[in-house]
Amino acid sequence: MTQDDPLVQVALDLSQSLPTDARYSRLLQAVRNLVPCAVAVLFRLDHGVLVPLAVDGLPEALMANRFIPGEHPRLSAILGSRRPVRFAADDPLPDPFDAWLRDPEEKGARVHACMGCGLWLENRVVGLLTMDALEEGAFDNVSNMQLERIAALAAATMQTAALIDALEEKVEKNQRVAVELQRDTFHREGSLLIGESAPIQTLKREISMVAASDLPVLILGETGTGKELVARLLHMGSPRAEQAMVHVNCAALPESIAESELFGHIKGAFTGASQDRMGKFELADDGTLFLDEVGELPLSIQATMLRALQSGEIQRVGSDRMHRVNARVIAATNRDLSREVKQGRFRADLYHRLSVYPLQIPPLRDRKDDIARLSDYFLGQISLKLGVRSLRLDKEALQVLEHYDWPGNVRELEHSLTRASLRASRASDKPGSVVKAEHLDGIFMQGAAGLLLSKQQNKQDKFEPLAQSVLNFQKREIERALRACDGNWAAAARLLGMHRSNLHRLAQRLGIK
Repeated sequence: MTQDDPLVQVALDLSQSLPTDARYSRLLQAVRNLVPCAVAVLFRLDHGVLVPLAVDGLPEALMANRFIPGEHPRLSAILGSRRPVRFAADDPLPDPFDAWLRDPEEKGARVHACMGCGLWLENRVVGLLTMDALEEGAFDNVSNMQLERIAALAAATMQTAALIDALEEKVEKNQRVAVELQRDTFHREGSLLIGESAPIQTLKREISMVAASDLPVLILGETGTGKELVARLLHMGSPRAEQAMVHVNCAALPESIAESELFGHIKGAFTGASQDRMGKFELADDGTLFLDEVGELPLSIQATMLRALQSGEIQRVGSDRMHRVNARVIAATNRDLSREVKQGRFRADLYHRLSVYPLQIPPLRDRKDDIARLSDYFLGQISLKLGVRSLRLDKEALQVLEHYDWPGNVRELEHSLTRASLRASRASDKPGSVVKAEHLDGIFMQGAAGLLLSKQQNKQDKFEPLAQSVLNFQKREIERALRACDGNWAAAARLLGMHRSNLHRLAQRLGIK
């Protein structure tokens, strides 16, 4: 047999990526090329009912019919035999297609030849194939061996189509589940930039403007300002929102496996590579690749990263084959990458490739007008986690929060409110809890609260700017704690109810260190 042989074409089609309808249609075309028939119909046996999958030579309306074998003796006979079944032109059994083959100018059905084959897979009949010709004896020269070959290929075609349909359905379901999980995570973890201050309004406008484009975006901001939230907003506002946003924490990528994690590897590429594996770039194909803490990316990987961004092609470790990827890249860093470039710690060409559109997130100290809104939002979330009916912030506590510099930014505010809410809820027997200044931990909280209370109690005191009063009180208390602890910073931090790193940052800002 040559490649021009219809059976060979059917066999080749089994390995081709074809729509199911096209696969069945080509099968019936091959049948009619091999067998001199006017009509060919392919059926699937579905819970005892024959369902037409494809028809050639009869009106498409036949596809809407369902055939119960018990009501059609010829179809029942074909299903019950492992060998092809032929029916003579004068066979008394009614033909299931009589109504479709009837000549409008004649009263009865046309005299014709009819035969069929059951389609078997592993001793199980899965369908059948019928052929009709309008001339008596048209099938006399068609051998049973030829029919059995056709039937075998037809059964294989049905099985292949069913497997592909099942896989496509599973893939579609998984994609839908992934999209729903992504949306759910997006809404649960925060989908809004809280605040109405001028810096946040500017940031919102820029996000809205650049999200719909495919431009690479570099998100700049201190730790805790919400860079990942901005990345999610960019992704969800883009045409790629239905696809995945793949998160890569560059700071957590060991140099030894960074290339494999980003670009994938093939089986045997290195010790432990037991199978082929996609990298993050391929997983983000048609979606968004979020490179968090990109300033931490090892220099040895930056050149490969640049090639991937420039050409849209990646090469798995150990492979000589190139893979095309179409991923939008959003990067984020708390480092000054322009300074990193000058100091030779970051490639200039990669920096310019990533920073096509830079977005600067303002620190919380530059948007203190938003602290009240942010606190209300966080307290609403915290009340759900703690099972408290309601949580609210009293006036003095809010003033304390608004007079702190927040080196940890919005994240530090959230964590401070979480601890304070837990203390407030445990200290109150009422369904709702009020977060007061005394519930806020750390010397900056206690000092500011004490200052505010003392000023309220003694209005004869000479007033000075509140912010300066807070700073002076903080400095005195830190120095007093250090003296009490013989200069031991860790012990002083415990005494003041602060984290050691927060105490060091505050002391540096106050000029103590």
